[in-house]
Amino acid sequence: MAEIHEGACICGAIRHKVIGQAFRTVVCHCTFCQRRTGSAFFLSVWFNEEDVQISGETLRSYEHRSDESNRWLRLQFCSTCGCAVTHTAEWLPGARAIAGGTFDDREWFKIERHIWMRSAQKWVIVPPDVPVFPKAAPAPAQKALTAVLHGSM
Repeated sequence: MAEIHEGACICGAIRHKVIGQAFRTVVCHCTFCQRRTGSAFFLSVWFNEEDVQISGETLRSYEHRSDESNRWLRLQFCSTCGCAVTHTAEWLPGARAIAGGTFDDREWFKIERHIWMRSAQKWVIVPPDVPVFPKAAPAPAQKALTAVLHGSM
């Protein structure tokens, strides 16, 4: 039987449910994620899009294009409380990330990597057993993720 994990935005107007395990859990320290959260980083828990169910109010969207790669990131958030709930990325079609802090139980997933560490706040300390990258993950890792999503691995 597949695992089920649920969560919500701050006000509860948006609920999400995911079925199965995340295929990637990443902490992003880029300056865009710092601005969009008003914090030091953003925690993304990635799933195949068909394994994610969103209910409640309609999510609002904002599309951001990276000034470095020119690829889009489509953010979706609650129009009532403004909580970032989910996002999709041009570089990973068929996948959807859920904001890690929105899960009811935030203890079940394991952080697999920290990216964009060149922009990390100086006081951030990453556990020694977690891989870190100065920018995004290397291209071979991206290709492997796409293969996993589309069942070609």
